[in-house]
Amino acid sequence: MPQLNPAPWFPIMLMSWLILSLIIQPKLLHFTTTNHPSNKPQMTSQTTPWAWPWT
Repeated sequence: MPQLNPAPWFPIMLMSWLILSLIIQPKLLHFTTTNHPSNKPQMTSQTTPWAWPWT
C-alpha cells in the first residue's frame, strides 16, 4: 500500500512546516491587534448567594 511508505510524504511535511514557521508566521505576527490591553483594575460585582428552598 503506498500510504504506508513515508518516503514521499515526510519531506513534503517538513517543507510545509518550514514554510509555515519561517515565512508565513513572521508575516502574521506583524499585524497589530485592534484591542490593546488596558491598565484598568478589574471591577468585581457583588453577588448575593442563591437562597435555595431546601436549606
